[in-house]
Amino acid sequence: MNLRPASHALRLQFFVIGVLFATWGVHVPTVKSHYGLDERGLALAMLTAGVGSLASLSQAGRIVAWLGPRGVSLLAGPACCLAVAGLIATTSLPVLLALMLAFGAFGSLFDVAVNAEASEIERVSGGHLMSGFHGMFSLGGMCGAGLGSAATALGFTAQQHLLLAAGLCMPTVIVAAFFMLPVEAPSEEAKRPMGIPRGALLLIGILAALGLITEGAMYDWSVLYMKQERGSDVATAALAYAAFSAAMAAGRFGGDWVRSHWSPVKVMRWSGALAAIGMALVLLLPWPMASLLTFAAVGLGLSNVVPVLFSAASRLPGVAPAHGIAAVSSLGYLGMMAGPPLIGVLAHASSLTLGLSTIVLFAAVMSLAAKRALGQGSPSQ
Repeated sequence: MNLRPASHALRLQFFVIGVLFATWGVHVPTVKSHYGLDERGLALAMLTAGVGSLASLSQAGRIVAWLGPRGVSLLAGPACCLAVAGLIATTSLPVLLALMLAFGAFGSLFDVAVNAEASEIERVSGGHLMSGFHGMFSLGGMCGAGLGSAATALGFTAQQHLLLAAGLCMPTVIVAAFFMLPVEAPSEEAKRPMGIPRGALLLIGILAALGLITEGAMYDWSVLYMKQERGSDVATAALAYAAFSAAMAAGRFGGDWVRSHWSPVKVMRWSGALAAIGMALVLLLPWPMASLLTFAAVGLGLSNVVPVLFSAASRLPGVAPAHGIAAVSSLGYLGMMAGPPLIGVLAHASSLTLGLSTIVLFAAVMSLAAKRALGQGSPSQ
């Protein structure tokens, strides 16, 4: 089977998801000011997206099994683009919450679809490819944040930037979808409803929750942290997310080589440790440029967490790949859903610095729990 067209199409889909998430991340301060929200109100909007994610993930495995990654991408990708385009189109808080609900639901469905396709391509090829695919997500995040910074510097309004990002992403999604693998008949395992994760799948999901809490905090709070706690201008603040995403991309593009030489346990241990140290330095060093470098360290630390965990979940005996990925994603997004609001509550009560200090703890626990969740592993896993 010639996997090259499908592989290239999938890389584009991962790239688009990264651009869309970065576009939201860059405009968190915009949404906050546009709707007149405090930290608790902003946390509510993020929580709504998390609710949409969990509702979608509960059925994602079955939907992907029936429609295939191609069909789900054609449905969910454009819907995400429309949600991003409309973020500040009105001043109605209920409309914002509806858009965030849709963004969370369709974004999660899109995410499961592309990861299921990545798992299948990796399985058929017999090599380590998952980190490289996720590298395209990070590259998309870097480009999306860079586009946001450039658009601001060039005098684009926030709404013009949102429309530009969505207008570029939507046709890319649609064209790339037609080159993805064709739909296969769903297996009996895939037809069944997704049960509550247990055993190894539960432990992998807990690690995913810790990793995605940390990653999600960078998406949602890094730009606001630079503006609010470090006094950076808008263009410099946007570079915090860009630095994080660039480091993640670099780590992921080298991640398949790392995974072929290191066991999953070793990758997770060092990943969590580097993320914890990097985040601690973000909070301790007072200089904006130093913060950009330490945000990059966090990105490098987190770069291979999700690829390792999704690959492990997709290969568990007796579990359909889409169900395994959806289950781990559910726990991961549960963490991502709880994490940003928790940070928002702490920020409202004290400071955003205190809220983000929880990330140091989560990353450290992720490092210490790697052996329990993944076992000894092997370099080829």
